[in-house]
Amino acid sequence: MASPEEPSEGSGQPGDPRRATDEPAPAATSTKEPDKKKRKGPIAFLGELPVLLLIAFLLALLIKTFLVQAFYIPSGSMEPTLNIGDRVLVNKVVSHFHPPRRGDIIVFSDPHPSVESHRNPLSAFLHWLTEGLGVRTSPDKDFIKRVIGLPGEVVEMHRCVVYINGRPLSEPYLKGLTFNNCEYGPITVKPDSLFVMGDNRDFSDDSRFQLGLIPYKKVIGRAFITIWPPSRIHLLHGL
Repeated sequence: MASPEEPSEGSGQPGDPRRATDEPAPAATSTKEPDKKKRKGPIAFLGELPVLLLIAFLLALLIKTFLVQAFYIPSGSMEPTLNIGDRVLVNKVVSHFHPPRRGDIIVFSDPHPSVESHRNPLSAFLHWLTEGLGVRTSPDKDFIKRVIGLPGEVVEMHRCVVYINGRPLSEPYLKGLTFNNCEYGPITVKPDSLFVMGDNRDFSDDSRFQLGLIPYKKVIGRAFITIWPPSRIHLLHGL
C-alpha cells in the first residue's frame, strides 16, 4: 500500500510549521551606513578639535595660575642643585597653607622691580605663556633661591658656615663645595620676610647683596621637582 505523499517544503498547508510565510524576507544588511559613520568620524573629530584645544588651554591657564607652574633656570646661582637650562615645577598652593620653611627652594618675584616697558596685548600674552610653560624665565623678574633665615632669626656667616641665632646650620646640599665669600652679618630677619641664598654662594645675588630680604607676598611657590632634562629628573628636598 502506497504511503501518503508527504507535503513538500513550502507547500503552504495549514498546520505545517515548515510552511512558507507571506512575510517578506529580511533585507540584506546595508554596509553603506557604517561606511558613512566611518567617514564622518574623522570629520566630526576635526570639527570638535578647536573646542577640545580651547578646553585644554583653559585648564592649563587654571593650573598655571593657581596650582603648578614650570620655571626655567637661567643662571648658575643654584648649582649644583639646579643647573642652567633645568626646568622645575613650582607648587603655588603650598604657600597658602603654611609659610616657606628653612631649606625650601622657592621662586619669588623681584622685591625691587624696575619699571617695565609697555607691551602690546599680543606680546604680553606670549611673554606670559612662554614663562608659564617654563620655556624661559627672565633673570631680572623671577628668582629661585633657598630659604635660610626665617622671621625674627639672626643670620650670619663665618668661615663659610651659616649661623642661625648663634648655632651652625647643617647644609648637606653643599657637601664637597668650597667658597671664597664666607663672611657676612649678623642681620635680623624682619617679620613676614625671608633670608635667602643660592647654593652656589660665590655666584649668587641673594639676601646678602642687592636682593635683600624677601617679603612673603613676593613668594610665588616652592620648587619640588626638576622635570628637564630627563637625565636630571629628581625631587627637590629641603633640610
